[in-house]
Amino acid sequence: MKIIIIGLGNFGRSLALNLTDNGHEVFGIDYKMEKVDLLKDHIANVVCMDANNEAAYKALPIQQANLGIVAIGENEGASIVTTAILKRYKNLRIVSRSLSKIHDTILEAMGINDVVHPEQDAAFRLTKQISFNYALDYFRIDNKHSIAEVFSPLYFNGKSVKSLELTQKYSVSLITIIRNFKKNSNCSNSSNIQFTRKVIGLVTGDTILQEGDILTLFGSNKSIMNFVKDKKNK
Repeated sequence: MKIIIIGLGNFGRSLALNLTDNGHEVFGIDYKMEKVDLLKDHIANVVCMDANNEAAYKALPIQQANLGIVAIGENEGASIVTTAILKRYKNLRIVSRSLSKIHDTILEAMGINDVVHPEQDAAFRLTKQISFNYALDYFRIDNKHSIAEVFSPLYFNGKSVKSLELTQKYSVSLITIIRNFKKNSNCSNSSNIQFTRKVIGLVTGDTILQEGDILTLFGSNKSIMNFVKDKKNK
């Protein structure tokens, strides 16, 4: 996918690097040369330009791009103007960063459906990690439901998924398992054996839990918290 990211502060820079690592062709844009310099050796293309200057967009392959991300985090007015310019390109799906409730309202009035709040989301993630007793990771589905990654309790080892009755006992569903696998190595020294974590795919009732497994669970926030509390107390 060809993606244009406008605004290369902490959020935009992190996004550009991660999307590049995932195989996307990223064009980064910022009006500050020092931010451009930080990325010039790491992503496909990076340009120093004023994103509020509509004429400057002629130098970009914007007609061939699939996605435009407005990641500006310092100037609400500049972000709104940039979003308005991108709206002229009908081929683009637009994701815009919002900086306030008023910004939300303006973006909604402009017809922008994909709005992100990185600071709020980061705070929410930390809150849930604390609430889930430091679950490894989680993804919010809505205000009441999440997908969380938690270590499998020791007393699950050697048991089948169906015998655990996760839905009946905890009101959570097991989506998949992240498991340790030995890396291929010619080293015969057992103390130097290396492992890598991999998703095992879809689980069945007959899947057997192993030591060190990470469970990917779906459920209400309350159900996940109850599961974590219960496994800590056993």
